[in-house]
Amino acid sequence: MLYVVPTPIGNLGDMTFRAVDVLRDVAVIACEDTRTSSKLLRHYGIDTPTISYHEHNERSRTPKLVNRMSAGEKVALISDAGMPGVSDPGFYLVRECVREGIDVVVLPGASAVVAAVVGSALPCDRFVYEGFLPAKKGRNARLESLKSETRSIVLFESPHRIKRTLRDLLATFGPERRVAIAREISKVHEEYIRGSIAEVAEHFEALDKPKGELVVVIEGLRQ
Repeated sequence: MLYVVPTPIGNLGDMTFRAVDVLRDVAVIACEDTRTSSKLLRHYGIDTPTISYHEHNERSRTPKLVNRMSAGEKVALISDAGMPGVSDPGFYLVRECVREGIDVVVLPGASAVVAAVVGSALPCDRFVYEGFLPAKKGRNARLESLKSETRSIVLFESPHRIKRTLRDLLATFGPERRVAIAREISKVHEEYIRGSIAEVAEHFEALDKPKGELVVVIEGLRQ
């Protein structure tokens, strides 16, 4: 059996009781980065063996994990933060388990996407998640394809690219479209920067070096 276990995106207290129980019970925990996960596991007194499972080794590690589960072992999959599979490793292993008839149990838990869209003060009854924009090729085409999207749009972005992204949003969506940026969700310095794209872009342009994990929520086209 495979357990997909979300982990805190900031505050370690966001871990659920069930998640802790599962991580203690399984035979092995597949971690995006074992060094990062070791801090969480130590905090909760979890001494289950771990192995690395990330984008560079998932193709080679998956058959071995599938074999262990087929033999009756329970495996948990975690990423550095949040829900595995959402802009993190996980999809490939889940798909292979389903193909092999292995049960997959996904635990609910912390999600930067949901937290950001709810806290954005933009409509959240319907939204579309786009992950990270392409760094180069296809970037403008992706933005143009979203220009007429009527649902709120959720993006992930890194601090060193946020200024460029806001300039691109300004050029594509115009200055008046509303946007909210959630920074450091569930951490000590959590904040939301809300306003028109022009206002939020001006805010970030004034910063020397923006810091923190960022989630960008863009207002959909008003009908």
